[in-house]
Amino acid sequence: MPREKSIKEEKPREEFESKLLDLARVAHTRAGGKKLRFRAVIITGNKAGKVGVGVASGLDVAQAIEKATFQSKRNLIEVPIIQDSIPHEVQAKFGPAQVLLRPQRKGRGLVAGGTVRVICQLAGIKNISSKILGRTGNKLNNARATIKALKKLKVVEISSHPAS
Repeated sequence: MPREKSIKEEKPREEFESKLLDLARVAHTRAGGKKLRFRAVIITGNKAGKVGVGVASGLDVAQAIEKATFQSKRNLIEVPIIQDSIPHEVQAKFGPAQVLLRPQRKGRGLVAGGTVRVICQLAGIKNISSKILGRTGNKLNNARATIKALKKLKVVEISSHPAS
């Protein structure tokens, strides 16, 4: 009896792009000795208004990255984008990290550093100006502050009333 060839179903192309923001070796000292783990911080976005941050730790790097990627896809937020920028200025604080995001006119580009730049790129924001106001260099806290700021964004409706 001849074997039938199974038709291989093509997996849909991954619509989300992920970037590893931070990878840390974490050690806990217990009675039995040191317990080593790895903590990964992943940013996931579709470059069309959806972005998320995921944090997870695992026994090895690959496991930590896989778990963090899963978390970032679960924590996706919707970012309102108007003319490749954000609707209005917004500021947020998470722990010691403080972030200021300002909309920019078309063609100005992504004026942001480090963590904020990665998040804005993956969210699909092309014109923005940002400043990290907090004194911390902690990428995780800066990422969470940026996400908190993006959550605060509201779509500003400009209603056109006819002149009476």
